[in-house]
Amino acid sequence: MPSAVQSSFRLKASSNMPPADRPESSRLVEADAIEIWIARWLRVPIKALIQRYGCDARRLYEVWWGERFPASRAKAEAQFKACYPSLADRTSFGYRRIPRARPGDEQLGFFD
Repeated sequence: MPSAVQSSFRLKASSNMPPADRPESSRLVEADAIEIWIARWLRVPIKALIQRYGCDARRLYEVWWGERFPASRAKAEAQFKACYPSLADRTSFGYRRIPRARPGDEQLGFFD
């Protein structure tokens, strides 16, 4: 378990989270995805995550939807339970994507 991950969220799990020491052009890696999951469960605002990782919000949702780094959720859950045992029983470790409903033809029948 990396101590940098543990200390950054243990001490700064709020909206004033400092930006990570990373070059501007760097991409998200699996370690970042694990931190993003842990930050979600700690209810760190999305705006703070965008600022910390220097990425667009779509990259965060790609992690949460499992499109990028699908194994990071299970690793983050194990790390979260080790770092925050008092919060583990009160945390939902899932993320459910709610699909947008497309308008159907059902309402056109009202005008007949």
